[in-house]
Amino acid sequence: MEAHAPLWLTYTFLYLAAAVIAVPISRALGLGTIIGYLVAGMIIGPSGLKLVSNVQDILHFSEFGVVLMLFLIGLELQPSRLWSMRRPIFGVGSAQMLLCTAGLFAAGWLFGFDWHMALIAALGLALSSTAIALQSIAERNLMSTNSGKTSFAILLFQDVAAIPILALVPLLAVGQQAAQSDGNMLLEIGRTLAIIAAVIVGGRYLLRPVLRWIAQSDSREISTATALLLVVGIAYLMLQIGLSMALGAFLAGVLLADSEFRAELETDIEPFKGLLLGLFFIAVGMSIDFSVILSSPLAMLALVVIFLLIKSIVIYSLATVLRMPLQERPLFTLLLAQGGEFAFVVFSAAQAQGIVSPQHSSLLIGAVAISMVATPLMVAAMDRWLMPRFANLATGEDAPEELHEQQEASVLIAGFGRYGQIVTRVLLSQGIKAVILDHSVEMLQVAQNFGYRVFYGDATRQDLLRIAGAEKAEVMVIAVDDESQTNQIVKLVQQHFPHLKIVTRAKDVAHWFALRDMGVQYVDRELFDSSLQTAEKTLELMGYTPEDAQYVVTVFRAHNIELTNKMYEHRNDRETMLAVGRQGRDQLVEQMMRERQERQAQAQEAEQAPSSPYPHQPDDPQAHI
Repeated sequence: MEAHAPLWLTYTFLYLAAAVIAVPISRALGLGTIIGYLVAGMIIGPSGLKLVSNVQDILHFSEFGVVLMLFLIGLELQPSRLWSMRRPIFGVGSAQMLLCTAGLFAAGWLFGFDWHMALIAALGLALSSTAIALQSIAERNLMSTNSGKTSFAILLFQDVAAIPILALVPLLAVGQQAAQSDGNMLLEIGRTLAIIAAVIVGGRYLLRPVLRWIAQSDSREISTATALLLVVGIAYLMLQIGLSMALGAFLAGVLLADSEFRAELETDIEPFKGLLLGLFFIAVGMSIDFSVILSSPLAMLALVVIFLLIKSIVIYSLATVLRMPLQERPLFTLLLAQGGEFAFVVFSAAQAQGIVSPQHSSLLIGAVAISMVATPLMVAAMDRWLMPRFANLATGEDAPEELHEQQEASVLIAGFGRYGQIVTRVLLSQGIKAVILDHSVEMLQVAQNFGYRVFYGDATRQDLLRIAGAEKAEVMVIAVDDESQTNQIVKLVQQHFPHLKIVTRAKDVAHWFALRDMGVQYVDRELFDSSLQTAEKTLELMGYTPEDAQYVVTVFRAHNIELTNKMYEHRNDRETMLAVGRQGRDQLVEQMMRERQERQAQAQEAEQAPSSPYPHQPDDPQAHI
């Protein structure tokens, strides 16, 4: 009896096999993972080996990978930080959208197209690929840079702009007076606002007790199912009111960014995000209709070149106005100049409404897909040939010294900012050799001016750490100022160089907890000791002797370190952790007040002036905790 495999199993095997073969080859050639997924899609798609035919269904399903990615990005942004970004989101984002749309509309109108079609084409082509852009930015650890933050703001605004663009499509349809009556429109607006308010209120006050209750079950699979249910549920709500799934998922992530479940949600969703994003890029590669390209090759080439050129001019001019660092402008321009995945939805809707003919729709979709395929290739070429020239222009000197020769030292230092410079100077004063890495061109110029040898490179790259001597070094000092990059370096060192002892800085107590959870033993809060020195100087200015001020700070330091360790034991129970923190703070206040009273009483009994409530030679501070 002959057995036939179900269709879903066949497709799953094809997707995984294509990815497993194409992506490693692409990475070995230095082209990155995205181009590997896109090429795999082109090979197995209708225009290649014809192994898969239902491309649109796969594309709709794989868009959930973009949704999960934006949810994880939202988890990294606290509401206060997002509110602080309101000006770049609605200022720079709206400027990019309006200027690109205006330029593309003018080009379409000059070529003789109907203004309805020219406007829809301009709006669709003005959008950029959120998936490719954010993936490329994350691979290069640029989210903390000026270009990374600005790119994120523009892409987020485009997700918001997708709502009125879709609403505009039926209004532009030939012979259609209005999409809805005024009463229906008001009803839809009211329902939209109500669901958004429900998401905000639920995320703030209802989700956390539910997640806390689920966490008490101690079931990993239920926690994973809950995380996926959360994202799927919010995406479903957004679809019901005609909003972007990605925008809803991002909003949910922001609402949970300052919760105690952030790290667990990231861990549960990360594997699904990676697989679905890969499937999305494969589906984009399959969606390219090569028959349309072959039938009108000159028209397709002209369309791709013109829309990329117009967007590049606008975006680079915008980067110039914003005074973005010169070496960041090429990548910023290239990532935002490409077409976006949402353009497929816009052009399909426009074709259904009769605004765009099927042939023109295929040309537009093909142009967007080609730009998305070409972008990773252009980024790889830019990294190899263009960026060194921009580094020269930025510094006015020779290109930064690249680490290409094998190094050997006892200590590796990642980051040569204010923190890393102090560590380096102390080690050098003791004759300890260190290999220093930094990927900031400006910082390399500073190091060169002061006579330090710092290598240009990204410490999140395994090959670079290997060349820097990680296999023979003893200690790895992580002195970068970006929290996510620090965590990434820690994971890389633990996986590939487990013998290295890691010493790292933590941004705050929450980051200190996260690093301890990752197994890092030697973690220092970056502003802790400097803040204590400021407090000590303040006490002296308030009349304390230097010895008394030093004693107070020494006792406080020991008490705070022990209290932080106690809070870490209850990090998964927010209420208990906060209670331990408040109790420890009150105990310290009471202890110090009691010591002052005892010293003053002793001074009065001895008929001495109460010049000092503390001993000039403090004993072991641990005894006063």
